[in-house]
Amino acid sequence: MKVYRKLIIPYFVWIALLLIIPMLLIAFYAFTSSQSGDIIQIRFTLEHFRKFFDPVFISVLWKSLQIAFVTTLISLILGYPLAFIISRQSEKKQTLLILMVTIPMWINMLIRTYAWMSLLADGGLINTFLGFFGLGPIKMMYTDFAVILGMVYNFLPFMILQIYTVLSRMDDSLIEASYDLGANRFNTFTKVIFPLSLSGVISGITLVFLPAVSTFVIPQLLGGGGYALIGNLIEKQFVQIGNWNFGSAISLIMAVVIMFSMSLANRFEREEKE
Repeated sequence: MKVYRKLIIPYFVWIALLLIIPMLLIAFYAFTSSQSGDIIQIRFTLEHFRKFFDPVFISVLWKSLQIAFVTTLISLILGYPLAFIISRQSEKKQTLLILMVTIPMWINMLIRTYAWMSLLADGGLINTFLGFFGLGPIKMMYTDFAVILGMVYNFLPFMILQIYTVLSRMDDSLIEASYDLGANRFNTFTKVIFPLSLSGVISGITLVFLPAVSTFVIPQLLGGGGYALIGNLIEKQFVQIGNWNFGSAISLIMAVVIMFSMSLANRFEREEKE
């Protein structure tokens, strides 16, 4: 037994180096302020958190939540039917279709986003095609549409995979029993299939909403340099301005928001299982 306990030590060391210590450093910078001089003075302060509640920064957070909500909703609307269709196929077709869903994820997200830039540009492939019908050019780059499209494209597979996993394990005899009892397809879906797949829906919503609300690469490339979401604000504080204290405070606030969202999702999923 003692030998097995020793095998856990590398795991705890890994967690400490990549999770605990960085979070402690973020908390330290968020709650402190330093003054340069002959002697560096560090003092405890809540000024960075008060600064975040300025209307300008609150509007950035609100827009980030809106974009993430729309992205999650579109991913759910598109992902659930696709996951359901895949789960109803034969095993060989399921493997092929899931492979087609996951293949884009093998490519780096930055490269996939650059590809969308070439497609959505004023002189890009889409506008060139529309130009043959006298419909272009249409302004798509540096808009909410481009940002949401990029997020849906990158995060949709997470929604599909989570829902598909639950649907593929569902007992078909429950669906057959519903038909035998006189239920039509709509009632079978609303009363049997969808309630039993809620755990996958909640997991998919969590895996899409959380990265969507905090990402900064997609808004920066498809939204332009002046497009600001909460992820871009954090990145700007650390990389461009060098205000690590304020950037850490925003990161800590977002960590609380994300943990709160995850706790709500877990609580809802637990209640559904009960």
